Amino acid sequence: MANLSHAMIARLLQPKSVAVVGASDKPGALGATLISNLDRAGFAGEIYPINPNREKIGARPCLPSVDALPDGVDVAVLAIPRVGVLDAVRGLAARGVGSAIIFSAGFAEDGEAGMAEQAEIARIAAEAGMVIEGPNCLGMVNHVHGVPLTFVETAIIPPAGRRALSVVSQSGAMAAVLCTTLLARDLACSYSVSTGNEAASGVEDYIDWLVDDADTQVIAMIVEQFRKPARFIAAAERARAAGKPIVLLHPGKSSAARESAATHTGAMAGDYSLMRAKVARTGVIFAETLQELGDIAEILIRCQPLTNNSAAVLGESGAFKALTLDLAEELDLPLAPLHDEDSPALRAALPPFVPVSNPLDITAQGLSQPVIYTQTLTALLEDDRVGAVVAGIIQCDPVTADIKVPAIVAAVDGQSVTKPLIFAGLDEGADMPAHYIAALRERNIPWFPTTERAFRAVAALGKRADLDLTNAAPAPVSVAGLAAEHGVIPEYRCKQLLGPLGISFPAGQFAADADAAVAAANAVGYPVAMKAQAAALGHKSDAGGVLLNLGDDAAVRAAFTQMYANVAAYDAAITLDGVLIEKMGKRGAEMIVGAKNDPEWGPVVLAGFGGVTAEILADVALITPDLSEEAIIAKLMGLKQAALLKGYRGSPALDVPALAKLIRGISAVLLAEPSIAEMDLNPVILHPMGEGVVALDALMLVQ
Repeated sequence: MANLSHAMIARLLQPKSVAVVGASDKPGALGATLISNLDRAGFAGEIYPINPNREKIGARPCLPSVDALPDGVDVAVLAIPRVGVLDAVRGLAARGVGSAIIFSAGFAEDGEAGMAEQAEIARIAAEAGMVIEGPNCLGMVNHVHGVPLTFVETAIIPPAGRRALSVVSQSGAMAAVLCTTLLARDLACSYSVSTGNEAASGVEDYIDWLVDDADTQVIAMIVEQFRKPARFIAAAERARAAGKPIVLLHPGKSSAARESAATHTGAMAGDYSLMRAKVARTGVIFAETLQELGDIAEILIRCQPLTNNSAAVLGESGAFKALTLDLAEELDLPLAPLHDEDSPALRAALPPFVPVSNPLDITAQGLSQPVIYTQTLTALLEDDRVGAVVAGIIQCDPVTADIKVPAIVAAVDGQSVTKPLIFAGLDEGADMPAHYIAALRERNIPWFPTTERAFRAVAALGKRADLDLTNAAPAPVSVAGLAAEHGVIPEYRCKQLLGPLGISFPAGQFAADADAAVAAANAVGYPVAMKAQAAALGHKSDAGGVLLNLGDDAAVRAAFTQMYANVAAYDAAITLDGVLIEKMGKRGAEMIVGAKNDPEWGPVVLAGFGGVTAEILADVALITPDLSEEAIIAKLMGLKQAALLKGYRGSPALDVPALAKLIRGISAVLLAEPSIAEMDLNPVILHPMGEGVVALDALMLVQ
């Protein structure tokens, strides 16, 4: 799939002429609904119905085939079965049609024959310079110019100058559902594009076009697989630079990781987590559910951006205050610290018996003194410590709403509001008058029926606001001798390659026989460890391939014989290169540092708590090579067992800066050596502050 120019995409999304292959006037037929959509929308361009069995569709003359089209039609919509699609695409290419939308399914998702047909569609499109949307898609809707090219009955609602979002989704059904949800909230949509199988255009093409679209301020995406990760990353970075937030729903976090048995890292850095680590670095905001996608998008459209990641919550119940504290901790949503002594405006707005706190519980006092809502919200909106304000309100009934809502909107009327203010009901299903919901929305105050939804959306936005997206990638560092290596590289050779780069390993020597092992032990000094060495032996401890605390020459000789016997009993097909003799070192915290050069997403480093339980506990973070040492330390301090790094129950704080420096060193190697598919340092012993780190084991897969 070649890169598509903006002009090519524009012919699809902003067409002046439309051909309908498979046109019909039969109610419910795809071609009939499509033409009906265009007529209701008042499409002013030319419409060319094509059906060999009809002379007319309504008042329009019907063409017998695509061969009868005039030259240069902008878009053709194929509302026909799969069997006729390939010939139709050939005919459209011959007539110089700029783009095509293919509704029918049964291509790449339906076996080898379908895949071959889809590949041929892509070839024809590339040769003809034609954009193909689909196959297996729901089409597109342009609300700006009134062009609904979809078989779902669609009403056009123009943005009319309002801030608007566009939807790009591989799933046509989910695109339609999301647009319905957003329009029902009186939000403006500019475009909705369903990409389907992406034979000759993908989500990245449409994102890149929307970045430059004046009618799109926010982009919402539903993607199951990024087929061109590098292109998407580039488009997302352009969107960030243009000030156009992207919010993404990506199913698949529970799917099995891509098979990779060579290293722990390959197994643990699965497709979803790797994608998420890379995409998050572009500033894309992740939603966890379809509902959350709509909620985040609404805040982005209605509200000013978060100034920081700390929220303030206004409530009317002590129990709600406690529940909010619990949920905020679960969501990792920071609450700005507010107290009597440092919040004079809040203190002045409250009765003497109500302390300043966050969450703020104003009790039922607002019912008798509604001005409290106005004054407290005004104070919170003007407080620079607060990035967003959530008003958790008990709605009850129209009488209660009559008291509360006017006082709440008074806090923003005539004011320049620089941060999100969100109205969230505690009592879902309460009789909240529609005109009050409309009044809130008119003032760019999102209305959510539950506080939990508001908190989840604000937490997701806060994580984005808290990111330092500076590219702090280290200078690439090449590995001398790596070009001669291929396949799984055993530990001793990995250490020979990586040691000169400053990665700390125990003092050690490789030995091919018992005499050499004894000589190596004397050279490094007793006590020593002996480790079996073979490319085919990825996890040595499983095979009895690690023997520790050998104290003299006799112990080394006995261990050499025993080790060969252990490995032979484990797998007779494994032939050892020899053994690695290393000086026994001090104990410390066992960590893992791994790396992966993904063929699609590029390099990433995995770091966390290691040892034999690394894959079981999976307490790790994925770290992109562009992070600074400070950012890496912050990632490590976000691990579940981070308390152990800080010093736990009298144990000393550990040398996390040294671990961050090691991770940066591995990043530098990855950037220089794309042939390193995977790398595994496990365990890495992390010593007390100032004493550094030592990698006890190493494994690489070189391609």
